[in-house]
Amino acid sequence: MTPSNQSESTSSSVSRSRSRRGALVGVGMLAIAGAAFGLYPSSHSSLMTSTSVAAAEAIAPSTTAIPSFANLVDQLKPAVVSVFVDAEVSGASVPLAQEERGENPFGQDSPFEFFFRQFGRQGMPAQRVHAQGSGFFISADGYVVTNNHVVDHAKRVQIKTVDGKTLDAKVVGTDSKTDVALLKVSGPGGFPFVKFATSAPRVGDWVLAMGNPYGLGGTVTAGIVSASGRDIGSGPYNDFLQIDAPINKGNSGGPTFNMQGEVIGINTAIYSPSGGSVGIAFDIPADTARNVADQLMKKGSVSRGWVGIMVQPVTAEIADSLGLKEAKGALIDDVQQGGPAAKAGLKSGDVVLSVDGGEIKDSRDLARRIAQVGPGKKLTLQVRRGGADQSIAVTAAAFPDEQAKAEQSPAGRSDTKLGLTVAPASEVEGAGSQGVVIVAVDPNGAAAEKGLQQGDVILDVGGKAVSAPTDIATAVSEARKAGKHAVLLRIKSADNSRYVALPLNAQG
Repeated sequence: MTPSNQSESTSSSVSRSRSRRGALVGVGMLAIAGAAFGLYPSSHSSLMTSTSVAAAEAIAPSTTAIPSFANLVDQLKPAVVSVFVDAEVSGASVPLAQEERGENPFGQDSPFEFFFRQFGRQGMPAQRVHAQGSGFFISADGYVVTNNHVVDHAKRVQIKTVDGKTLDAKVVGTDSKTDVALLKVSGPGGFPFVKFATSAPRVGDWVLAMGNPYGLGGTVTAGIVSASGRDIGSGPYNDFLQIDAPINKGNSGGPTFNMQGEVIGINTAIYSPSGGSVGIAFDIPADTARNVADQLMKKGSVSRGWVGIMVQPVTAEIADSLGLKEAKGALIDDVQQGGPAAKAGLKSGDVVLSVDGGEIKDSRDLARRIAQVGPGKKLTLQVRRGGADQSIAVTAAAFPDEQAKAEQSPAGRSDTKLGLTVAPASEVEGAGSQGVVIVAVDPNGAAAEKGLQQGDVILDVGGKAVSAPTDIATAVSEARKAGKHAVLLRIKSADNSRYVALPLNAQG
């Protein structure tokens, strides 16, 4: 199953809805089958026993009419907006979704298709991308929540309200791990806004989804919560709600409401072999979105707790071997040397059963629980070790890349006009020992425009090897003194390296 993000290219066409005659025929067939098997009383009702009457009443569908959603829609619709994005991305960073929309210049069936998908558009000129999505106001002073993938590489963002007003918006902050972004709209204030739900919905609850599918704007669909706790493989903190309200391209970033008018999730992805809605959509839960939006509003970035362990789910066999009654908890595979967990005494083979008294369902649940706390927060973990339970106190730290960013002095941030925050690769876990690793990228800066991403390693600047942030600052300063309008960087991404020329006159 491959979920697809639902921001929409302006070149997308609108597909007409199919007839529902087949569905109606199916309902008729079910009714006929029910009558044939005696689920409905025959004309000889006097022969039915009281027991059979009660059973028939229990099976028969309720005749209560479904209430109209119109009043709720009138109340909520003004807070939902369409998001329009102009972005410029380098060839190497064109998202897969755009390649799938036929942007391979050789054609998807050409002999060069494999090469194109393997190496992207490296070496090809930057491209202007126009995208559409959805969003919603969460405050009267103009803060708007949407998806990170909607505004990725944005050079200009505008929102359009339900009454037709178009307003400029600025990207306040993004979080790729949860696919949440926060915008700030320029305007006088007094915007209509909605609130996040404080409790999770139940499977089977009615929901309303709103947004900008296919660029149509102001569209409302209804359905139910189909499932919760879905892992669709899109990030380390997967915990999606699944809904069956029709969601299509352009709905990304829009809200899904409960019947009290509260946001229970952000529309983010759909499962679709064809690219259109098949009734399986995924939402970022409200508690995750609220936490991320609050942090982005306060400081423009997200801090997560980290303790330095690798974990795996507890299977039935593992549970049995450890004397656990149920297959719950998270089994520690490895403890990072020097990390908070190692300092607290956690060991490989320990099973984490609870955190601060809250039961841990599986390894993903543990990762989310720890990530939700801020650095410096003390946690009490109940673990099973050697057949006995014990409590271990652990103080969470910041992720290594976030810690490196926080500890840098202004001089260590390299040149802010390039839109980069960097740290020595040797100080960032998993980045290697050579060069300087990018730990943050300004989405509106020159680096983002050229496709540089968090985790990329800068090996050379201006032909000179770099090992510290000050090396980059020195190389950029020398290039400016020499009258150059760009500086050449050698970048390592995964197992590949490439050269990128960053303009020196761009404002970050």
